[in-house]
Amino acid sequence: MPAGSYLEAIRQGLWEEMDRDPSVFLLGEDIGLYGGAFKLTEGFLKRFGEQRVIDTPISESAIVGAAIGAALMGMRPVAEMQFIDFIACAFDQITNFAAKMRYRTGLGVPIVIRGPSGGGVHGGPFHSQNPEMYFVHTPGLKVVQPATAADAKGLIKSAVRDPDPVIFLEHKLLYRHPRLKEELPGEEHVVPIGEAAIRREGRDLTILTYGAMLLHCLDAAEALDTEGVAAEVIDLRSLLPLDRKTIAESARKTGKVLIVHEDTRTGGISGEITAILNEEAFEYLDAPVMRVTSLDTPVPYSPPLERFFLPDIEKILAAGRRLAEY
Repeated sequence: MPAGSYLEAIRQGLWEEMDRDPSVFLLGEDIGLYGGAFKLTEGFLKRFGEQRVIDTPISESAIVGAAIGAALMGMRPVAEMQFIDFIACAFDQITNFAAKMRYRTGLGVPIVIRGPSGGGVHGGPFHSQNPEMYFVHTPGLKVVQPATAADAKGLIKSAVRDPDPVIFLEHKLLYRHPRLKEELPGEEHVVPIGEAAIRREGRDLTILTYGAMLLHCLDAAEALDTEGVAAEVIDLRSLLPLDRKTIAESARKTGKVLIVHEDTRTGGISGEITAILNEEAFEYLDAPVMRVTSLDTPVPYSPPLERFFLPDIEKILAAGRRLAEY
């Protein structure tokens, strides 16, 4: 199998699904002739033609609205947000139409809305956001964020095949990250939506995370291991639905849980997971659930301020040590 990056994995997954199913098509800003802002769709126009790779006006509400209409007519659109921050422009179409259509009419809306999210690249407050919780709060949607190249390929294929709308978040820091170069799986590789992955086994504490934070958490777990603390690291992969079973089983095993995410603190997924643990594993916990998150501010443009704003290995390590000593 060919080696590839996180970006190449998503590209391969989309290419294979378009080859497999003629109802799959792409639409978005500059995705055709230009090949996308990050070159993820380069070559798609030549291979699949302008009927299936559609350059759109700069109007996210029109992109998602057209995708919903096409899906209701039997197509499977994949709509790209050039930066996921601009998904806010299509909030009404996503939350009031795509998400509710099956509940209102019995008709599914098999669309994928994908795009680059996250900070760490000094993109400032309009090109670095993590808007996942707006959509995790919306019944009828699925929300996923892969952290490895293999999962990026498997989840994009599952998202395209899903009968309901999927928000597919791609952390831009991972697109060409050297640590994510790996042998990509074949065409039949799919990752089920709603299943977490245990990336590292441990007995002393559980670290729950997703997206680019997985790399920091694995590095922190390695450092903790040298101090005699065996941390289990779980990659959530899917935020809606959450893999409650894996989360609760790990908490019962280790008795201590640290949740790490790049999203801001208030209203982040860590609060929901803490409630799940209180409901399903409270009597097994030997310490309060702790969290390491970004600050409750817009994403700073200044590199030093952005570093202060984001979680990092040192912050995760400090929280892990406190939890281990509790």
